[in-house]
Amino acid sequence: MTLVDVRISEPKRYIPGATGDWEVIIGLEVHAQVTSNSKLFSGASTTFGNAPNSNVSLVDAAMPGMLPVINEECVKQAVRTGLGLKAQINKRSIFDRKNYFYPDLPQGYQISQFKDPIVGEGKIIISVGPDRQGQFEDIEIGIERLHLEQDAGKSMHDQSPTMSYVDLNRSGVALMEIVSKPDMRSSDEAKAYVTKLRSIVRYLGTCDGNMDEGSMRADVNVSVRRPGEDFGTRCEIKNVNSIRFIGQAIEYEARRQIGILEDGGSIDQETRLFDPNKGETRSMRSKEDAHDYRYFPDPDLLPLEFDDAFVAALKADLPELPDDKKERFVRDLGLSIYDASVLVSEKAIADYFEAVAAGRDGKIAANWVINDLLGALNKAGKGIEETPVSPAQLGAILDLIKSEVISGKIAKDLFEIIWTEGGDPAELVESRGMKQVTDTGAIEKAVDEIIAANPDQVAKVQAKPSLAGWFVGQVMKSTGGKANPQAVQALVKAKLGIEE
Repeated sequence: MTLVDVRISEPKRYIPGATGDWEVIIGLEVHAQVTSNSKLFSGASTTFGNAPNSNVSLVDAAMPGMLPVINEECVKQAVRTGLGLKAQINKRSIFDRKNYFYPDLPQGYQISQFKDPIVGEGKIIISVGPDRQGQFEDIEIGIERLHLEQDAGKSMHDQSPTMSYVDLNRSGVALMEIVSKPDMRSSDEAKAYVTKLRSIVRYLGTCDGNMDEGSMRADVNVSVRRPGEDFGTRCEIKNVNSIRFIGQAIEYEARRQIGILEDGGSIDQETRLFDPNKGETRSMRSKEDAHDYRYFPDPDLLPLEFDDAFVAALKADLPELPDDKKERFVRDLGLSIYDASVLVSEKAIADYFEAVAAGRDGKIAANWVINDLLGALNKAGKGIEETPVSPAQLGAILDLIKSEVISGKIAKDLFEIIWTEGGDPAELVESRGMKQVTDTGAIEKAVDEIIAANPDQVAKVQAKPSLAGWFVGQVMKSTGGKANPQAVQALVKAKLGIEE
């Protein structure tokens, strides 16, 4: 990989040091587990959470004479992902052996791709922000390649005081290694990149993106330099499995390297680990280069070849991706860029919103989904898949507001009832007497009573008409929030002689 600097140095991204400004350079290698029922070269299950060593075939355990057989679905998933990244699809690729010893690597090598990956260069557009003015900055991050490889097993050192154990359930599981170019210049950009990449693969259905289960993790390459100078020596932080930890690891590592350089030292190219408990990185081993792994084409696997028709069929079946969906929400529904960005961040949220917005005002639907539903889910620590309020129920609440059966305030109370108890919104309004009062006679009586009981406040409003809102609030309070707010406001102004 030839390193090319495509970014213009920007002072707003500099890191101040004791001897001047510095710039951080970041590249990411994201390992995304392919969504498939079986492994890359065997028929063993990929189900997460099964008992140790229960998802293991003779191929995964590297028994003598066992030969790998490529899983076509994994190939399709890699191509789909490449198309989603607007990348070059290589119709001929080669599997190589990457040789190294580790107890959880039964073969003594990993089947991967080196010089000829299945997917070439692509790009991701990330949005960083909002800034203090509420603006987002769109930045293009280059993708160097995507290649397929098999995962290793897992060493477990906490099962016995005297022995280590090996779980081979993950051995042979298909991974997509998605390698970015060194185009990121801040921890915020790196976090936005992983967030966007995870969103894309989830939309595509090629990886579930569950970082807590290990199905998506990142190796973070960090270096620093004086603005305008050549790239510095990088350190790689291995297997970071949280977007928040990625940001913390970058911040610490950049500061560590700046401190060494300002003290007159030099950076050793090495592999490091991030300790989330201490918020720091620590040395793991000196960094290997490609020749250390003695790559050579795997003699048990023929070159992987497919034609244009194979790619075209997969492309025709791609779903609408986050960027296209966001553009449509802004263009067709009149949403702000911020609201559209929130709604497309996860496919499940976007699907929920579209079900609510169907045939209704998109802006109103967006406000309710973002502020009320997502706010309640966040407070409860739940995901959109766990929502107790269905799209049909929320849509029915919006219909009741539009038909003036209930007011906005009553709608908030109704939402809380459905959140905790469930039920049909229309039936709840009827059975619990929640309809708003639209009878102008009843509202006028309440207005007259409030005005008569508060002559001092009337005098203040005569002097300062903007205080009329106090009377509106008192009338709403006296009617239990059931009075039509527009009717109350109109009657208050008419009774107090306030011109529109």
